Amino acid sequence: MTEGPRTEDVNAATRDLDALPSDMLVALLLREQRAAFDAAEQAAPAIARAVDRIVTSLRAGGSLHYVGAGSSGRIAMLDAAECPPTFGTVPSVVQAHIAGGPGALLAAIEGAEDDGPAGEAAVRGAVVAGDAVIGLSASGGAAYVVAALHAARATGAFTIALTGHGRSALARAAELAIVLDTGAEAIAGSTRLAAGTAQKLALNAISTATMVRLGKVYDNLMIDLSATNAKLRRRASMLVRTLAGVEEERAHELLAQSGGSVKVAVVMGRRQVDAAAARTLLEREEGFLRRLL
Repeated sequence: MTEGPRTEDVNAATRDLDALPSDMLVALLLREQRAAFDAAEQAAPAIARAVDRIVTSLRAGGSLHYVGAGSSGRIAMLDAAECPPTFGTVPSVVQAHIAGGPGALLAAIEGAEDDGPAGEAAVRGAVVAGDAVIGLSASGGAAYVVAALHAARATGAFTIALTGHGRSALARAAELAIVLDTGAEAIAGSTRLAAGTAQKLALNAISTATMVRLGKVYDNLMIDLSATNAKLRRRASMLVRTLAGVEEERAHELLAQSGGSVKVAVVMGRRQVDAAAARTLLEREEGFLRRLL
């Protein structure tokens, strides 16, 4: 094994990639992505430990922060952006910080990942004691991310590294390292491929499992969704009809009276109470619908 990140190695299985016809090229690229799932699955115990610590932080009123550069930063921004519509969280609960700022979502910002002071500045004032911070870097060497994690740890936040290199500066900076060893990339050094896919899988698991543990899912249904479009409004109505055992017209009435909250509407329908009483019941049970049904 090399001392540096294995993503920089040349992959013997993809030699002569540029000489392949399209059908063989696509099949090979897809086959190489299997390493991403394997790496994420092998890291499941560490991911579960991260979830437990994050849940503890959020229950105590803390926030979850992602810090990344380049592809890792874009993956982090995507996961954070999807939490409010899926789980009804306010944007401050899951926040993402990307090297180079929002402009780096659409274009590479020269030298941004090497700017350690900018990483420190990104978490200064945003991260406080009791928060949880995940630093993402496939190589584990992005100075922006490493410096951010050091600064976050100094504030008393719980720090997690999500990296492909277990002996990297980022892994050493964190209290918990989740190592996603995807090996050599199909295109040497292109961490937007298997390494990036593994990061996406891991963040999906972390944020989803965290929200399940916080009571934002009943059974396997997203009962805290924000119904911000026609599709989600139909889904909200379906959830109330199913869980409260009411007809469509009554589901619409309950949703209107609950301010669009599926959980409140379901408790109203099942317990035959008004919205205020339903909210009180849910608060008493820390938002866990299962305890009321």
